[in-house]
Amino acid sequence: MQLTPLRRSTPSRYVALGLTGLLSLLVFFIMQPAELLSSTTPSGGDMGAHVLVPAFLRDNLLPSLRISGWSNDWFAGFPILYFYFPLPALTIVGLDVVLPYGIAFKLTTILGLLAMPFGAYFLARQMQAPRLVATLAGVAGGTFVLMESYAIYGGNIKSTLAGEYSYSWAMAFSLFYIGALLRDSRAGRRFSPLAAVMLAGMALSHIIPTAIVGSASLIYLLHRSRARALITWGLGVALAAFWVIPLVATIGFTTDMNFSPLRGFGAQTGGPLPTELWPLLPLAAIGMVWSLWKRYPVAILLLTTFAPLLAYPFLSGKLWNGRLLPYWFFGVFFFAGLAVGLAALALYRRMPARPAALAGIAAAGALLLVIPPASGLEQSSGWARWNYSGYEDKGPYPEYENLMATVDSLPPGRIMWEANSEMDKYGTPMALMLFPYWSDGHPSMEGLLFESSLTTPFHFMNAAEMSERPSNPIPGLPYSGFDLDRGLAHMKLFNVRYYVAFTEMATSAARLHPEYTQIAEAPPWTIFELPTTSLVDVAQFTPAVYEPSDEVGVLERASLIFRENEELDDFFNGAVEWHSQVETLDHWLVESGPDEWPRVSEGLAGLADMAPLAGTGAVSNVILEDDRISFETTAIGVPHLVKVSFFPNWHAEGAEGPYRAAPAFMVVVPTESTVELTFQRRWYESTAFFISLAAAAGLAVWLVRERRAVKEGRSGADEAPMDVDA
Repeated sequence: MQLTPLRRSTPSRYVALGLTGLLSLLVFFIMQPAELLSSTTPSGGDMGAHVLVPAFLRDNLLPSLRISGWSNDWFAGFPILYFYFPLPALTIVGLDVVLPYGIAFKLTTILGLLAMPFGAYFLARQMQAPRLVATLAGVAGGTFVLMESYAIYGGNIKSTLAGEYSYSWAMAFSLFYIGALLRDSRAGRRFSPLAAVMLAGMALSHIIPTAIVGSASLIYLLHRSRARALITWGLGVALAAFWVIPLVATIGFTTDMNFSPLRGFGAQTGGPLPTELWPLLPLAAIGMVWSLWKRYPVAILLLTTFAPLLAYPFLSGKLWNGRLLPYWFFGVFFFAGLAVGLAALALYRRMPARPAALAGIAAAGALLLVIPPASGLEQSSGWARWNYSGYEDKGPYPEYENLMATVDSLPPGRIMWEANSEMDKYGTPMALMLFPYWSDGHPSMEGLLFESSLTTPFHFMNAAEMSERPSNPIPGLPYSGFDLDRGLAHMKLFNVRYYVAFTEMATSAARLHPEYTQIAEAPPWTIFELPTTSLVDVAQFTPAVYEPSDEVGVLERASLIFRENEELDDFFNGAVEWHSQVETLDHWLVESGPDEWPRVSEGLAGLADMAPLAGTGAVSNVILEDDRISFETTAIGVPHLVKVSFFPNWHAEGAEGPYRAAPAFMVVVPTESTVELTFQRRWYESTAFFISLAAAAGLAVWLVRERRAVKEGRSGADEAPMDVDA
C-alpha cells in the first residue's frame, strides 16, 4: 500500500479562506443582495440590453443545437454570439433551469467579481509566497474591483454594472490560469489540465484578457517546462476551438466603432494613474522588488502588469487602449498586497506563534488594504441598486410596459425608434432595444452588440435623421441632421415598418408628413406606420462593383486592430458615400460580382448614369426566419437586393451570390423562380466543433483514469504538497 501525505488544516488556511471569503461577501453586499435575488429584469447601461442575448440562446440557438447563429432582432440581422462571449450566456441559461431568468442573469454577472480574491490568492500561493503573504495579496487583488475611477474598461464593479461582466469573468479565469501555469512549471509535477481548462474558460469569457495573458504566457517558451506549456495551450485552445476559430475566421466582418484612444496619464483623462492608485504605487514597487529578490516566478505577472502600460500611448486602432488598463491596475493592487504581506510576515515572526496572533495580523493587514477603497465608494452601491432592481421597479415602468404592449398588438415589422437620453428613466437609454425581447416579430433597428453587425454604422446615420438628439456614437461618419424626408428614403431601403417618436419636434414633424401615418399612442410615445416596402427588391439598374484604390491584405487588415489608417479606401468607405446620396439609392453598389457588371471607384463617378434594366419582375411569398430567407420571383436572371445584413455564412440556393451590397446587405441573382438563403455552418466551424468535442472527450477520459488511480492509491504522491506557512 502506498501512503499519501496528509494535508492538515492549519490555522493559516482558515485565515486565508476567511479573509478572501469575507472580501467576496463584502462585494456581494455592495451588489445589493435583496435586488440580486428579486426576479425583476436587470436594467442599467448595456446590462439592460444584454438580457436579450442569453434568452435568444435559450429559446432559439440551443434548440437548434447551436451556440452561435443568426438573429434578426437587431440591426437588420446580426451574427449572434460569434463575436460576443458565450460562456456567461451559457451559465445564465443553465441557472435559468432552476432559477427565474432575472435572478440567473444577475447572479451570473457578479460571479467574476466574487471569484477575484480567490484567484488572486491562488496565484500568490503558486508563486510560492507564504500563506500569510498570499492571503493579503489575494485580498489586495480582490480589492481592485472596488476602484471607482473608471467604468467601462473592465474588471471592476462599475465596469460590470456597465455591462462588462464578461471581462471580470475572464480576468478571474486568467488569475487561476497563471497560477496553474506556475504550479505546473515546478519540477516533479504531474500533468494537470487545470491551466488548459482555465485558458478555455478565459477565451470563452472575453477575448481581450485572453490576448493579454495569453501573449504574456508565451514567456514559457523559454522555460524548461515549455513542452508541458505547449500541451496546456493546445488543450486549452482545442476546448475553446468551437468558438475561437470562427471568431478568428470572421473577425473581418465586424464593425469598427472608431473609439478615440485615451491620451494622457492622469485621472482627468481616464488614464493609468488615477489618484486612488497613488498611495499604492510605493507599496507595489516594494512588492515587486521583494518578489524579484525572493526569486518568485513573477515574470508573467510583470508582463501582464506593465505591457498594457507600455502599449497604452501607442494603440489607436480597433483595440481601444483603455481595455488593457485593468491588468495594470490589478498588478499595482496585487504587488502592494505582497508588500503589506511582507510587513505582516515580519511582524508575525517577532511574536509568539499563536493562531490568534496570525489571525489578528492578517485581519489588520486586510483592513489596511480594504478600508481606503471601500470607504471611498460613492457610486457602486447606488448603481447596483439601479441595475438589479430592474425595469419593473422604475417609476415610469407603466409607460414602458404600455409601449411594449402597444407594439406587441401591431402586425410584425422592423422598428426605428427615436434615440433620446431621457429614456434612462426606464432603466437605461437602451430600454427600447428590448422590443424583440418583449414582443415577437418586432425587431429593433438599434441593438447592443454594435461591433457584431456590418449594418451598425448605417443604422446610426439613419438614426441621426430620425432623432432630434441622436447619440452619433461612431466618430467620423457623415451624420445628417433631423430630416424625415432623408430618413424616409433610408427607412424604405431598410424595410422599416414603424417609427416610434418621442420628442415633441419629431412627433409634430411626423404628423405633418404625408407618408408617416399615426397608428397608435403610448404616451409619451407616438407610433407611425411607414409606406409598405419589401424585404426583397428587384433591381432597376445593373449593380456596380466598387473597386477600392487600396488593396487591403490580411496583414494590413490585422494591423488595423492596433493602429488606425484614415487614408484607407475600402468597400465600407464606398458604401458610406453611397448611403449618403439618397437620390441614387436605387443604383446598387456591391463589393464583388460578375465580370459584366460595371465598375466604379472612389467618388462613385458614373454610378448615376447606369442604363436601366429592360423588363420588369415581381417578388412574392417572402419569408424571413432566424436562419432562413426565401422568396419567389418572376425576374429570373435579374439582381435582387435582400435587406438583411451580409455575413459569409449565408448560402443561396436557386440563385448566384450572395454578394455583399451597400450599405451592408446582400444581392443575389436568381437562377430559379424560388430562392432560398440559409445560414449555414462553414467548414471551419464544423472542424472546430469536432476539435473541441475530441478535446472534451480526451479530458473526460483523463479525469476518469485519474479518479481510478486515486482510488487505487497510485496518484498524488509524486510531490509533497506545498505548504509554505508563516
